[in-house]
Amino acid sequence: MESFGYVAVNKAGKEIKGSIEADNEAKALAEIKNRGMMVVSLTKQGVLTKDINIDIGGAPKPRDLSVFCRQFVSMTRAGVTIIDALKMLGEQTENKKLQQAAVAVRVDVEKGEPLAEAFAKHPKVFPNLLVSMTQAGEASGSLDVAMERMAAHFEKAAKTSALIKKAMIYPVVLIIVAIAVMVVMLIVVIPSYMGMFTELGTELPAVTKLMVSASNFLQENWYLVVGAVIAVVVVIKMYAKTNSGKHVFGKLALLIPAMKNLKQKEASSMMARTLSTLMAAGVPLTEAVGIVSNTMQNIWYKEALLDVKDQITLGVPLSQPLETCGLFPPMVYHMTRIGEESGNTEEMLDKIADYYDEEVEMAVQSLMAAMEPMIIIVMALIVGVMVYAVMSPMMDLYNSIG
Repeated sequence: MESFGYVAVNKAGKEIKGSIEADNEAKALAEIKNRGMMVVSLTKQGVLTKDINIDIGGAPKPRDLSVFCRQFVSMTRAGVTIIDALKMLGEQTENKKLQQAAVAVRVDVEKGEPLAEAFAKHPKVFPNLLVSMTQAGEASGSLDVAMERMAAHFEKAAKTSALIKKAMIYPVVLIIVAIAVMVVMLIVVIPSYMGMFTELGTELPAVTKLMVSASNFLQENWYLVVGAVIAVVVVIKMYAKTNSGKHVFGKLALLIPAMKNLKQKEASSMMARTLSTLMAAGVPLTEAVGIVSNTMQNIWYKEALLDVKDQITLGVPLSQPLETCGLFPPMVYHMTRIGEESGNTEEMLDKIADYYDEEVEMAVQSLMAAMEPMIIIVMALIVGVMVYAVMSPMMDLYNSIG
C-alpha cells in the first residue's frame, strides 16, 4: 500500500492535515470522503516526505476506555445513532490512538459492518473483552447495557491501577534518593578528602580503601557504569517479554510473600469481575474463561485459566479446577461452588470481585508499610558506611594527636 498526505476540511469547517494508506490515489480520496471530509489537496508521500507518527500517549488506558464506553452509552440512550456517536467520540476523545480508531470504526460501521467486528480490527486499542461484550450486546439487542458494564469494569480497573501506582511513588522516590546520595558521596565527598587521606601517611581502614577505589573507578569509568546499567535494564526488559522470562518473573512475584498476597488478590478480583461481566452478557462459560485468561498479567494465572477452560469443556464445574490449580484463595472457589449450587454464579462472582477489590487496597497498604522501613534502613546503612569510611581516618588522626 502507498502513503498519501492530505489537507481536508471537515463538516465544521476546520482544516485537517494527515496521512492515509491506500492502494492508489482514487481509493485514498474515497476513504477521506467517507470520513466526512472535503479534500483540498492529496499528494503521494515518499521516504523523505512521509509523516512520522510519534504517539507519546501510547495505547488507551482503562480510564480512557471507561470514558469512551460511558459517553457512548449516554449518547445512544439520548437517541443519537451509533455512527453519530462514534463521530462525536472521534472528535472529542483525548487519546490519539483511541481517536484514530474511533474514526476508522465509524467508517466501517457506515459500510454495514457490525460494531464488534469494527472494534476487532484494532486489537491494540479495543481489548478482546470489549469486542466480546459488544458482540454479545449486539446479538441480544442490549448494546447499551453491555457498554455500561464495560464502563464500570474499566473504571474499577483504572481505580486499582491508580491505587498501586500511587502507593509505589514513595518507595521509588526513596530508592532514587539513596542512589543519588551514593553517587554524590563517591564523586564529590570522597574525592575532597583524598588529599587529606594521602597526607596522613597511615594505613587506611579497609572500608575507606574500598570507598576510595570505588570513587576512582566511578570517576574514570563512569561511562562504562552508565552503559552497563542501561544494558542490564534493556536485557532484563527483553528477557521479560520472552516466554521463559514471563514464567521466571511471574514465579518470583508469587514467591515473595507480600507480593504474592497482592498479586493473588488482584488476579482474583480481575478474574471474578471479568467473568461475571461476560456471563451476564450471555457469553458462553468456556469462551468467557478463555477471554479472562487473556486479561491476566501473570502468565501462571493465564495458563491456569486456560486449563480451567479445558476442564469446563469436559463437563467439570468451574469451582473444581479453580481449586486444583492452587493459585486462587479458598474463598474464590468456595463461593463459586455455592453460586453453582444455587444457580447464582454471576452474583457470587460479583461479590467475590467486590470483596477482593477492598482486599487489594489493604494489600497495597500493607506492602507499602513493609517496604518503607526496609528501604529507609537500607538507605541509612549505605549512608552510614560511607560516612564511617570518611570519618574513620580522621578519628584515627585525632586519637594519634591526643
